[in-house]
Amino acid sequence: MNISIVIPLLNEEESLSELYRWIASVMQSNGFLYELIFIDDGSTDGSWDIIENLSHTHPEVKGIRFQKNYGKSQALHAGFTLAQGDVIITMDADLQDSPEEIPELYRMITENGFDLVSGWKKKRYDSVISKNLPSKLFNYAARKTSGVKLHDFNCGLKAYKKDVVKSIEVTGEMHRYIPVLAKNAGFSNISEKPVMHQARKYGTTKFGAERFIRGFLDLITIWFLSRFGKRPMHLFGAWGAFMLFVGFCFALYLGVDKLFINPSARLITARPEFFIALTAMVLGSQLFLAGFLGELILRSKKASRNYIVKETVGS
Repeated sequence: MNISIVIPLLNEEESLSELYRWIASVMQSNGFLYELIFIDDGSTDGSWDIIENLSHTHPEVKGIRFQKNYGKSQALHAGFTLAQGDVIITMDADLQDSPEEIPELYRMITENGFDLVSGWKKKRYDSVISKNLPSKLFNYAARKTSGVKLHDFNCGLKAYKKDVVKSIEVTGEMHRYIPVLAKNAGFSNISEKPVMHQARKYGTTKFGAERFIRGFLDLITIWFLSRFGKRPMHLFGAWGAFMLFVGFCFALYLGVDKLFINPSARLITARPEFFIALTAMVLGSQLFLAGFLGELILRSKKASRNYIVKETVGS
């Protein structure tokens, strides 16, 4: 199979049939053997009924329906697990991503040898205040923090080698950082392609300004995981040892001063150096223990899905 198209969605009943016809037209005109995987992330409208009808009449259409809304990352994880194509394409279901981009994305993976190609919406049809400006700030911070030089981390239109999606775990809200996860997994041949961005035709956006707050928090997480995810003791152990050393130095100073230099001075527990020593040693012990526990958890952790599939459709 040439291509697996993975489309997570939430309440997009108005656009699904039109999106399918658009994708099918592009696939057939290019002679691709493909599958189309819809992941219904807990829709409350008629989205699943449309997916079922499409699957019954078009064998290339498959569907996964979640028990409730788990988020885009979980939807992509489920789609990646099911995908069988040599190249996996992800896109949104709101008709703002153009299927006309798929053939070139496919060629960039198969002919140019890229591991991952991310779409770049250079010209957007979103609100400047609520989406464009926060998105630019977010992407700038993501580039500087992760070292992955992409202009648009949030673009849902991306292409992957099959090995990439089978080698990464997309959990939490890490769908924004799949290129970073891929890089951390050893797939460093990452590129981007300017893509068309369509104005929303039906419904309203499912994302508000709060997604950028979550995005920046996730950015801190991904930075930590990138640098210390496989060696937490290197961070917590180093800071713990430093704090223990500081605390020991203050304690040593207090002991020498009280015993040999100024025995008649006020009680040690009444001096500020005592509290600095005590605090530093307690913090150092906790940090060191956190690093040690992190190492134990890392070695005992087993990957597990954190979503419940209600039903599936398609072979």
